[in-house]
Amino acid sequence: MADTGDGADVPRPALVRYALGSAGMGVYVTVPGLLLLYFLTDTLGVAPWLAGLALLVPKAVDIVLHPYVGSLSDRERARRGTRLRLLKAGCALAPAFVALFAVPGPVADRPWAAALWVAGWFVVANALFAAYQVPYLATPTDMTVGYHGRTRVLSFRMVVLTVGILVGGALAPLLAGEGDTVGRYVAMAVVLGAFTVVFQFVGVGGVRDLLPAPDPGRPAPERAAHGPALAQVRDVLRRNRPFRVLVSCYLLVSTTTHLVLAGLPYYARHVLDRPGFTTVLMAAFVAPALLTTPVWFRLSRSWGKQRCLLLCQGFFAVGALGLAAGKAAGLVVPVLCTLVLGVCFAGLQLFPFSMVPDTVRAGGGAETERTGAYTGVWTATEATGAAAGPYLYSAALALGGYAAARAGEEVTQSDGAHTAILLGFTLLPALLMAAALAVQFRYRLDAELTGPRSR
Repeated sequence: MADTGDGADVPRPALVRYALGSAGMGVYVTVPGLLLLYFLTDTLGVAPWLAGLALLVPKAVDIVLHPYVGSLSDRERARRGTRLRLLKAGCALAPAFVALFAVPGPVADRPWAAALWVAGWFVVANALFAAYQVPYLATPTDMTVGYHGRTRVLSFRMVVLTVGILVGGALAPLLAGEGDTVGRYVAMAVVLGAFTVVFQFVGVGGVRDLLPAPDPGRPAPERAAHGPALAQVRDVLRRNRPFRVLVSCYLLVSTTTHLVLAGLPYYARHVLDRPGFTTVLMAAFVAPALLTTPVWFRLSRSWGKQRCLLLCQGFFAVGALGLAAGKAAGLVVPVLCTLVLGVCFAGLQLFPFSMVPDTVRAGGGAETERTGAYTGVWTATEATGAAAGPYLYSAALALGGYAAARAGEEVTQSDGAHTAILLGFTLLPALLMAAALAVQFRYRLDAELTGPRSR
């Protein structure tokens, strides 16, 4: 299980097929985060505080679910040599994704019932997503590549993930329109659900090619004990300090980026007075990653992942504050600030994900045998941030007195609501990212891996 090389010898076709699996993941990560809160408050008439809870509670389930799936995937790999069965099960995500928005008429007429419908299907969809995401993200750690090789593998994934995020972020608002009917949202979910499942299956083939079944005659690697899922969470966090620091930081990063996603439609509609501008801002937020991910990879070879990640966090906070200018400075300033966020977003995804395998490998052979437990904790952290971000923004809206509306209704928002929309989208993410920067400074493993002794 020794780390070898920089990943240049990994077959490119298999690497591309593996990376393509992220296209579907990008859609699911983006669309609920971008539109689900807005769908609840401005189409179904659900009050912001209740809408926030409808998104928060299902994600709270993920705190237990993802580590359990990770532990299960470790057992699958120990027993069968692969994690493919879970990956294939996760390909049933698309129907649950459609059901999220397919709220029946009698249910849609009652805000409480509508919130329960969305929350229930969100739990189902998240469970299926976990079944795919956790074993999928374990692949770079299961591979025997070195420090830069893991970044190379994840850079391919990041480029394709960006395409998926861009497809979901740009097409979803266009297909859903301005939230005038539930039917528009359902049509959007059907189109993007079909896109998701196709690329999920492609990704399964890529994982199979990158990690063929082990030779039966090969000696069994050192194995860690596979205890209960929550015990695994406690154990990996207690025993692996670099991973613990990285998880703490990424919780703040994930919360921040998902808060920005949730706030985009509100910012475009109420601050810029351009509801259709959500697609433009989403493209500005995501598209830079297509060009900058390879640049970040090259920079990391000279500067190391830690320095690059700190740089991304610092400039993200600055860009978020710049968005406070709103339409007073014209549309150019918000777009430029969003482009800055997008450049940083590429690094905020690439470096933490490529540092997770570093922390696992640094723990030794026994730790690599429970990669799924680590990945489960990591994806649970991401899911928690995906819930906390929209919830914090919905809380800001509720405190400001934001008035929910049903499809087709026109509601005049108070000055307090407008202030909450703006500060929740600018000052709050800047503060959260500054906190992430402070935590990331405590990460020391990168210096050890890039120091003179490691060269």
